[in-house]
Amino acid sequence: MWKKLRRDGDMKTGYSLTTLATLCLSLVGDSAYGDALVVTKAMNASTIAEVFVEDQIVRIKLEIGVSDLASFQNILPDDIYTALGNDYRPLDVRLEQFFSKDLVLRTDEDPLPGRVTSLATGKRISRDEITGEPLTVQPTDSEQVVFAELEYTFESRPSTLILRPPLLDDAKVSAASIGFVAYHKQLPVNDFRYFSSEATLDLDWSDAWYSRFRHPSLRRKNYAPISAYLYVEPYEVRKEIIVRPKDLQEWIDLGLREDGVIPVDKQEELKKRVSEFLAAKNPVRVDGLSAEGRLDRIHFIHRTLRATGIIEPAVDLDSTSATLGVIFVYPVDRLPERVSMKWELFSPKIQSIPAAASDEAGGLPAEVTPGDPVLEWNNFLTNPTSPQMLTVAHPPSKRQFAIPVVSVFCGGLVVVSLAVFGRQWSLGKGGARFALAISITAIAVGVISLPFARVTIADPFAKSPRVSDQAAEDILSSLLHNVYRSFDHHDENLIYDRLSKSISGELLSEVYLETRQSMEVKNQGGLRISVKEVAVTELESVENVDAEPTFRCRWRVSGWIGHWGHIHRRENEHVALLTIAERGGMWKITDLEKLDEQPREPSRTSALRRKDAGA
Repeated sequence: MWKKLRRDGDMKTGYSLTTLATLCLSLVGDSAYGDALVVTKAMNASTIAEVFVEDQIVRIKLEIGVSDLASFQNILPDDIYTALGNDYRPLDVRLEQFFSKDLVLRTDEDPLPGRVTSLATGKRISRDEITGEPLTVQPTDSEQVVFAELEYTFESRPSTLILRPPLLDDAKVSAASIGFVAYHKQLPVNDFRYFSSEATLDLDWSDAWYSRFRHPSLRRKNYAPISAYLYVEPYEVRKEIIVRPKDLQEWIDLGLREDGVIPVDKQEELKKRVSEFLAAKNPVRVDGLSAEGRLDRIHFIHRTLRATGIIEPAVDLDSTSATLGVIFVYPVDRLPERVSMKWELFSPKIQSIPAAASDEAGGLPAEVTPGDPVLEWNNFLTNPTSPQMLTVAHPPSKRQFAIPVVSVFCGGLVVVSLAVFGRQWSLGKGGARFALAISITAIAVGVISLPFARVTIADPFAKSPRVSDQAAEDILSSLLHNVYRSFDHHDENLIYDRLSKSISGELLSEVYLETRQSMEVKNQGGLRISVKEVAVTELESVENVDAEPTFRCRWRVSGWIGHWGHIHRRENEHVALLTIAERGGMWKITDLEKLDEQPREPSRTSALRRKDAGA
C-alpha cells in the first residue's frame, strides 16, 4: 500500500527515507518511547497539529518531533517501523489501525476514513511564543522533524466532530506532546493549546465564527462577535465597540454581498452606516447625567493573541471574519466619580457581551447580559494622576536702577530756569525774578518728591545671570511637564494655547507635531498615550552664556493607553539639545534639536528627579 500511494501520486516526493531512518535510529539509541519534550507553551510542543475542517474533508498537518515518533509509528514505512524495535506488520494494516485507534476523528461511533497524503522530513518551524504563528525569519539550526499531511473524509456536513489524539495504554491522556489549533472554514476555533485528550467540536456551517470546542479551555481568546469597553480619564471618557458587520445584520442591512467579500470600495460606506447606527445605541451616563459623545474613529481591525491593530492599507475582507473597531469620545472637565453604559444589542445568538471598564490603574473585566445590561465604572482611585500645569520659575532679574522721575524733571527745570535767570539778569530785564522763582519752586518740589514717583529700569550694561544646573533642571522639568500636559485636551486650539506658555512662537508648530507623533501608538489610527509622569534624568550644560543657555537633556515620559480591551503601559526616553530664554518675562524653550528617542520598559521605580503636579 505504501508503494501504491507513492505510485499513484498521493504521496509527495519530498519524503526522505535516509533522513527519517536517521531520526528514528537516533531515537532507538535511547528509548523507543522517549519522554516528550518538556515545554511550557503549546506551540513549542514536540508535535504540532493543525486541523482544517472544510466542506467535505478534514485535513491535518503534522509536525512530528523525534520524541513522539513512536506515537505515530503506524504511518511510517516498514523499514522505519522495524527500526523502532517493532516486529514487521504490513503498512496497510498499520494505517487502518492508525485511523481507527491512534489519531481518530469521528462524527458518531464510527471513525472517519483517512489517508496519508504526504510524508517528509525537514527542519522544525519556529513559531511566535504567544500567537503560534510561524516566524518570518526561521533559524538555520532547527532540529529535524517529520512532516505529515492526513485527510479524513465525510459524506455530509456533521454538526459535531470528535477528535482524539494517540492515547497511552489504558489511559485517556495523549501519548504524545501535541500542540494544536483547529480551523473551520479558515477561521481559528481555538488558540494554540495542548491536544491532551479527546475534544468535541460543535460546527456551525452557516457561520463558522460560532463553531466551538465544548471544553472551555479550548475556546479562543477573541471568540466574541461583539465586545464593549469603557476608558475613563480626567478629561475624556471613551466607549469602544468591537463588532462584526455580519452580526450587525441582525439590526441593520449593511448590504453584505452573497459571495462573502467586503471589497475596499464598499468599506467606507459600510463604516459610515455602522457608526451612524451605533451612535444612537448603548447610551453613556457620566455622574448620573446623560452624556453627549461624538465618533472619534472607526477602523477595520485584525486581532491576534499578541496585538490588535488597524488594517492599513485597506484590503478586500472576508465578511465572516471582518471586524470593526468603533470609538466614541465623551469630553469631561474632570475625572468623573461614576460612568455607566447601558447595552442594548442582544439577539438569540448574542446573549453575553464581554466588557471591561478601565482607568489608569487597569481594567475590571465584566459581562453584560439581557438580565444585567449595564457596564459601570466607579472612581476607586486613591492617587489619580492630576493633570495640572506646573508653575515655572521666573527668569532672574538684571541689576536695576530706580529713577525718581519727578525729581529728575524738576532738576532739568531748575537748570533751564537758572539759565533764563542769568540771561534776564544780565540784560536787566524783569523776567529774572520770575525765572528765579521757578527755579526755587522746582528745587523744593524735586526734593520733596525724591522718595516717590520712581521708575525702575534694568542696567543695560549688566550681563545676564548664569543659570545654575539645579535651576536649569527645575526649569526644564517644569517646561517639559507642561508641554506634555498640554495634550491632555484634544482641542487643537487649546493645545496650542497651552504650548505657547512653554514654547517660543517660532518653534510652536514643530514641537506640536513631534510631541503628538511621539505620543501616538503606531498601527492604532492615532490613539494617544495618557501621560502620567515626565522626568528629567540627565542634564548637561552645553553652552550657558548670555540669555539663551543650551543643555543636553535626557528625559522619560511614562503613561498608559487603553484600547481594544487592553491596558498598556508605555515609557519613552528622549535626548535633545534644548535652549531656553526669557520671553515676555517667562522662561520658554526657544530651540530644540532631537538627538534620540527610544521606547523603554516601564520603570517600577521613580525617575532621578520627580516633580509633583503643582498649580
